[in-house]
Amino acid sequence: MQIVIFEDEMVQEFQPLVHFKPVYGLYTGCRTILQKFRFHLGSDVAFSCHLRRYLEPVYREHLPVFRHKGGMEDDILLVNGRLLCDKRAADLMVHNPPAPGQCLLQGDDLVFARGSAANVAAPDKLLPDYIDTERLISESEIIKSEGFRLLRNIWDPVAFHPGELEREAETLELGRISGRVSPRAGLENPGNIFVGEGAVIKPGAVLDAETGFVFVSPGVVVEPLAVLATNVFLGESVCVRAGANLHSNVVVGSVSRTGGEIEDSIIEPYVNKQHDGFLGHSYISSWCNLGAGTNTSDLRNNYGKVRLMIENREIRTGEQFLGLLMGEHTKCSINSMFNTGTVAGTSANIFGNGFSPKYIPSFSWGGPGAGVQHYDTEKALETARIVMARRNIKMSAAYEAMFRYVATLEQGGKASV
Repeated sequence: MQIVIFEDEMVQEFQPLVHFKPVYGLYTGCRTILQKFRFHLGSDVAFSCHLRRYLEPVYREHLPVFRHKGGMEDDILLVNGRLLCDKRAADLMVHNPPAPGQCLLQGDDLVFARGSAANVAAPDKLLPDYIDTERLISESEIIKSEGFRLLRNIWDPVAFHPGELEREAETLELGRISGRVSPRAGLENPGNIFVGEGAVIKPGAVLDAETGFVFVSPGVVVEPLAVLATNVFLGESVCVRAGANLHSNVVVGSVSRTGGEIEDSIIEPYVNKQHDGFLGHSYISSWCNLGAGTNTSDLRNNYGKVRLMIENREIRTGEQFLGLLMGEHTKCSINSMFNTGTVAGTSANIFGNGFSPKYIPSFSWGGPGAGVQHYDTEKALETARIVMARRNIKMSAAYEAMFRYVATLEQGGKASV
């Protein structure tokens, strides 16, 4: 039996966050969904990944992409890529999977399905972009299940984030200080702190783990007077600027730069948010740049539930706190302001006076007062190349093709600037 992590039709609800990655590439807590699978399944359990075809050339170098070739290895266990894997899910997958022809259904979500790869493959023997879960359910014996955690909404990575950090804290190696910590830095409750090899904690910095944990990966630099408090996870080679205040459930991906005040937020790798300004209850994708003085609102003035606008749809989130959800390669100018529940698309260039619109299309140029126009793909690509090169990453031909594909879909052939 092969284990295959798959994407279903609901992945489209997570755009723009998944334009350049599979849904299991999203973070919630200190790991991506894929990293949760790898952690709980262990190194001895092999699995492969289904993802949209236009993503495959970029990801197949470091992902075991599933290929249906027929023959004896045709028995597969399909596992929903929106599932937040834990010990219970991993044990079921390895030791007690559904029988062939069975599926586990939680509400409307197909969590697991056991069957033949031929039943889900297209005529060319490749899997389609999205697995047709409705057809699988109709053709399977249904077993009702409950208690699994699956992402269902674009804001769920932020909403699930505090709980995931609490659970993952038990799996972290805390209580070890290997990096260089200035004697004039403050460490509160060192038993809940990790400082990796090559990390530097400079004078006046405070790591406060009295009511949570602080995890500082190898190569991180925490500059003077920065404060990290209550469930903060920094990936490798992160830079935390002087005077920064990161508190209450903050994850910063590797090689990102952070400053100002950040709370209850997820910052993916290769993000630049190194200046003053507040970021709260937000999800910032890779290769984004937030200009100096950028501020997000994450709480309505009347303390009501936050609503999102995605294109022309208003969506009630049921969340009291929700800030900015930003797709990859998007930039905003100095003193940008984002209202509660703002969705900024992929590769947008945002500037102008006042609050930005609550929905900013992908590959757009402009903002409040300036109007919004389509962003020329060639100009967007050139900026992306420069930004990636600054972090010593050369844009590959496969990445460029993916970028162009998404731009074409999002712009719909309209004129650009």
